[in-house]
Amino acid sequence: MALRDIIVLPDKRLRLVSEPVTLIDDEIKTLVADMFETMYKAPGIGLAAIQVGVAKRVVTLDVSRKDDEKNPKAFINPQIVWASEDLNVYEEGCLSIPDIHEDVERPEKVKVRYLDLEGRTREEDADGLFATCIQHEIDHLNGVLFIDHISRLKRHFITKKFTKLAARKATAAE
Repeated sequence: MALRDIIVLPDKRLRLVSEPVTLIDDEIKTLVADMFETMYKAPGIGLAAIQVGVAKRVVTLDVSRKDDEKNPKAFINPQIVWASEDLNVYEEGCLSIPDIHEDVERPEKVKVRYLDLEGRTREEDADGLFATCIQHEIDHLNGVLFIDHISRLKRHFITKKFTKLAARKATAAE
């Protein structure tokens, strides 16, 4: 396992649509292990492969509470196959948009279909934080960020802030 760098806004790769995984081989299993290590170290509760620069439809999650036993879950090619009409609001953050948190409204419950690491098709019902997190991560796979669900004005200020920060870092590195 190895820590991977998490890419940060305004990196254009965050807007890529990730490719489906066609073969769950050692490379994908290593990616998943690295993603878990990176996610836990960050610390975060979810990570999409594109956030570590890999445009594959792979997500890792662990929404267990700090005092509880870890409950790592890997989702290969996840897709929402059902979403409730009832909505829920959670304050979301993102490892690729550090220190920014905004309320986002999403379906309260979803059913997700995915492949596990052995290539078996699975379906899982999700609600609460799990539902929010899996939707957030699947959005990443489609090039969508949580700030796309907030007002245009707030999104503009956040994007501008990160663009200026990246420019300062680039200037300092020269």
